[in-house]
Amino acid sequence: MTQPNLSSRERSIVLIVAAVQFVNILDFMMVMPLGPDFARELGVPTSMMGAVGGTYTLAAALSGVAGSFFLDRFERRKVFTWLMTGLALATALGGFAFNLASLLAARVLAGVFGGPATSVALAIVTDTVPTERRGKALGVVGSSFAVASVLGVPAGLELSRLFNFRAPFFAVAALGLLVTLAARVMLPELRAHLERPREKTGRGGSLLSPSSLLCLGGMGIVMLGVFSIVPNIATFVEFNLGYPRELLGTLYLVGGIASFIAVRLVGRAVDRFGAVSVFAFGTLLHAFALVFGFIHPSQSLPILFVFSVFMVSGSSRMVPLQTLSTRVPEPAARARFMSAQSAVQHFASAAGAFMSSAFLAADPRGRLIGLDYVAYVALGLALAAPVVVWFVDRSLATRDALTRLTSATG
Repeated sequence: MTQPNLSSRERSIVLIVAAVQFVNILDFMMVMPLGPDFARELGVPTSMMGAVGGTYTLAAALSGVAGSFFLDRFERRKVFTWLMTGLALATALGGFAFNLASLLAARVLAGVFGGPATSVALAIVTDTVPTERRGKALGVVGSSFAVASVLGVPAGLELSRLFNFRAPFFAVAALGLLVTLAARVMLPELRAHLERPREKTGRGGSLLSPSSLLCLGGMGIVMLGVFSIVPNIATFVEFNLGYPRELLGTLYLVGGIASFIAVRLVGRAVDRFGAVSVFAFGTLLHAFALVFGFIHPSQSLPILFVFSVFMVSGSSRMVPLQTLSTRVPEPAARARFMSAQSAVQHFASAAGAFMSSAFLAADPRGRLIGLDYVAYVALGLALAAPVVVWFVDRSLATRDALTRLTSATG
């Protein structure tokens, strides 16, 4: 079966959104691998790295909830520009942190802007790319995660190693302003959603439909499990497994390259084989990484290999889940649904991060105690997620069949 190609206009929009999302994702991703440096320079306990990541995601969740009530009332490009400008300035404030409290405050402000920016970015793509090409388009945007891992996180780690932890914050803030300016100039005005009649569905609207609730629940399960682990990876591999600090950049570089290659293949695989099958495959990879990376770390498997599998499993689950979620809302409610989805993602991520901080402890040498038990919880959540995704797919298939039947008989 021939894969549908993006038009030149669609490709330009998708690439611009991907560039801005790179900055947005990097702003969030770079903080967690810097955990050991925060411990050394700011005296932050290693067991508190989940809280550092969780404050951003909690703030992003709350702002996402607020955004779900008004984002669809504005032209997409304008609101996207303002959100990304705020994110860049808030990121710069992180570079002025002098203790744990000031670092957390800066991350809260970044989350206030970063959460809604993600939902608007996805709304822009879904507004401009038809369903039959959307898997490929979201695969390109999803590659921002991998590129941030390949280029951004290793560069941030090296900047922190060569200078101090402040350098990555200032660098990402400057890059964010430049890319946001480019988006403002190159993105077209997007007003089509303002001209469509709004559904009279009351408060919450289509957010209360079975497919919406299932999709949001599936996203929550995935993010809760992932972010009980992610904020602690750099600390765990350095202090528990003895991985050298100077090689952390290489670890994220190789893992990011693997994820970057995988995410492009995953986008095409979703268009060809369907979201459910690809998500199930990603779950198997994720379970492997949890068992042999954190529950029973294997001496015979290199840390580099297990980490790469973990990164690939993330792309292999998120791209099909996001592609499936774009089918849920009606066009006029798309940004509202995406904002609600972003809020669920961030609430669940914050819950996972804070949960890990609550259950973990650190010995005098900074080694984490209890991450294997946290990984067992993450494994259980990972194995439950494919069931929810299957129900989402069936719910959408039933809805679409009823719509076709109604159209045929009407």
